[in-house]
Amino acid sequence: MNAHEQEEDRIRQVLQQSLRPVGAEHEPNRDLWPAMLRRLDAKPASTPWFDWALLAGLVAVAALFPSAIPVLLYYL
Repeated sequence: MNAHEQEEDRIRQVLQQSLRPVGAEHEPNRDLWPAMLRRLDAKPASTPWFDWALLAGLVAVAALFPSAIPVLLYYL
């Protein structure tokens, strides 16, 4: 066994110790989907102020520079 094979074996052992096995027997203790649905229903999504500011800026650019409309549409 040369040094390269020893290094590979050492790396393999370290990875096996640090990573959990993946498979059917290693599933979460409970179903996560109902909790996700409750979280989504708990608070309706609100639009942040900077989204409105960005929209106002785009409208202002389109009003001031109508020739920029095709450029803006291209980047959408």
